[in-house]
Amino acid sequence: MYKAKINQSHELNIDSQIIKEWDTIEVKKNSFHILKDNQSFNAEIVEADLENKIITVKVNENQYTIELKDKMDLLLEEMGMSNQANKKINDIKAPMPGLILDIKVNVGDTVQKGDGILVLEAMKMENILKSPGDGVIKSIEIKQGDAIEKNQVLIRLD
Repeated sequence: MYKAKINQSHELNIDSQIIKEWDTIEVKKNSFHILKDNQSFNAEIVEADLENKIITVKVNENQYTIELKDKMDLLLEEMGMSNQANKKINDIKAPMPGLILDIKVNVGDTVQKGDGILVLEAMKMENILKSPGDGVIKSIEIKQGDAIEKNQVLIRLD
């Protein structure tokens, strides 16, 4: 079961069984021909933000933005935990114990979600830790060569 919000207004529940009833052929990458209830539709995926589950599709020359929620999203929303992903992250902590090999940022640098910020050696592997959100480097609590523990604060964001 999915819940879809179309163009930020119309909400629709989608059962996976309904989708199986459609006759769908991929004409080319991200373009489809769909037959449903003896009606023909041409659909094209224009943009897909998979992390936020937002898809923009063009169906018969009309464009729609669709926000999808699966059963896990709906459960988290029901429990009042859906806004956890939007919380501002101020501290970047060590996910595991290890050794700091390289720090790729300086105090005052602006970082975006996904930017590599440091290299951590753990279990004989080099791991690039990435920024979990956008921000400005407020302070760096470690230095190259430091041995760190799990959950130790490494970098503070503003």
